[in-house]
Amino acid sequence: MTKHIFVTGGVVSSLGKGLTSASMGMLLEQRGLRVLMQKLDPYINVDPGTMSPYQHGEVYVLDDGSETDLDLGHYERFTSGKLTRDSNYTTGQIYQSVIEKERQGRFLGKTVQVIPHITNEIKSVIRKLGGDDVDVVITEIGGTVGDIESLPFLEAIRQFAQDVGRENCLFMHLTLVPYLKAADELKTKPTQHSVGQMREIGIQPDILVCRCERSISREDREKISLFCNVPLDAVIEEKDKDFSIYEVPLSLVDNQLDELVINRLGLSAKQLDIQAWHDLLHRLRNPRHEVAIAVVGKYAEHRDAYKSIYEAIDHAGMHHQTQVRIGRIQSSDIEREGAERLLGGYDGILVPGGFGERGIEGKVEAIRFARSRGIPFFGICLGMQCAVIEYGRHRVDLQGAHSTEFDKDTAHPVICLLDEQRNVTDMGGTMRLGQQPTRLTPDSRAAHAYGSENVDERHRHRYEFNNQYRQQFEAHGMRFSGTSPDGKLVEIVEIPDHPWFVAVQFHPEFKSKPLQAHPLFAQFVQATIDRHQASVGAASDQQESELKS
Repeated sequence: MTKHIFVTGGVVSSLGKGLTSASMGMLLEQRGLRVLMQKLDPYINVDPGTMSPYQHGEVYVLDDGSETDLDLGHYERFTSGKLTRDSNYTTGQIYQSVIEKERQGRFLGKTVQVIPHITNEIKSVIRKLGGDDVDVVITEIGGTVGDIESLPFLEAIRQFAQDVGRENCLFMHLTLVPYLKAADELKTKPTQHSVGQMREIGIQPDILVCRCERSISREDREKISLFCNVPLDAVIEEKDKDFSIYEVPLSLVDNQLDELVINRLGLSAKQLDIQAWHDLLHRLRNPRHEVAIAVVGKYAEHRDAYKSIYEAIDHAGMHHQTQVRIGRIQSSDIEREGAERLLGGYDGILVPGGFGERGIEGKVEAIRFARSRGIPFFGICLGMQCAVIEYGRHRVDLQGAHSTEFDKDTAHPVICLLDEQRNVTDMGGTMRLGQQPTRLTPDSRAAHAYGSENVDERHRHRYEFNNQYRQQFEAHGMRFSGTSPDGKLVEIVEIPDHPWFVAVQFHPEFKSKPLQAHPLFAQFVQATIDRHQASVGAASDQQESELKS
């Protein structure tokens, strides 16, 4: 029978439930178990697709086109279980489903209530992931215990444990043990209160994972164990990681979390082997090179808005045993201060996706700076569209070239809507979404990076390159190195006479993993290493020449 682990959080938000859940999933996989991950979010939006990145960070897209919570990015980077639209549900989706059933008369005239109808719906989406081919389902409950929005989900998992048997469920609660500088001590009371709220609901946590900035003494762990009714060995310390989030699994192993889970659920598992993870951290701690890459975006001050971009850059850095210093540059700042001042010291420039007109000219200017100075450039989604706009204006001599997303009356709509998108009125879930095939041109940089002429990548966009301009761009040196199999949609553009200039319509960052860097990110970082070494070599030669003279 499938075993279920429910991960909840208390005291404050942003404790790292997603990262901890993903790390636990990875450890169980490394012990030979088949694991699936799931996130239940308490907000009423049907999905995060229409939410601002400032509200909820990036929207993470799955192969099947689902727009999901960014924690699913952690799940995919750490584990290998296939995620689908059943891996992420919101309050909005749950209520929408129940209301649709009520409208269809499927409740036979009964009064529809939170209990049992909403909780039954929540339990049904948890059951969807179970089966003979899955050993463990890890379900993370979003939000914080005590929030009114989370109550139906907590009640549902309480009932679920009753339904399938307490021996088949494990409750893991993340909590905060804050350090008070004035008193010079850790405080366990917030954890006690948080667990108290869980117990009032009817859930007794089996394991406590205690986030802290300083080590928890045995005395404090004993106090937590006593007042929270949790065995001492199940009070797990999880200190803040200053170096890398990829240290989290090793920290959990040091606290024998994987052994606790396996024993508590009565699972049969092999010995743990995470040597590859140790090797990864060794490369991270002992870099051979150091480069600087500017990410020029609309939401640069909010780290989670480009979470997968930053992670994919880090993966490529680890692949090349290189420390990558990332500069988060607001595209609107470039409009005010200029590219020379803000981008002059970087070895590479990446322009990611986004929506809306704000900061577009700053992105275009950053791309012009990278192209004209021979700086390695990587454009993603809107970054690709901005690259086309910039090239159209300054190399193809299409005055005022733009996207109809930002200028409906532009004389040269080099980026425009597809015919099937013109009459779309709903914003959520109506873009070109999910995994789509791309055919690559032989001998292109993209084909060389992938080692293949056919790839599948995830999309999330509505506007496309306007094919009416393809011959003009090709005549002025731009190469369309990736298209849809029928050749109608442009997926990748390159500039062959540039050191490294590649822009893609899809989102390669969603397929990068710490142990398997995405090929395009790996090649991009290699190009920045080559540029950095060349500049260092040139500076050394100049210094030597000056000394001789």
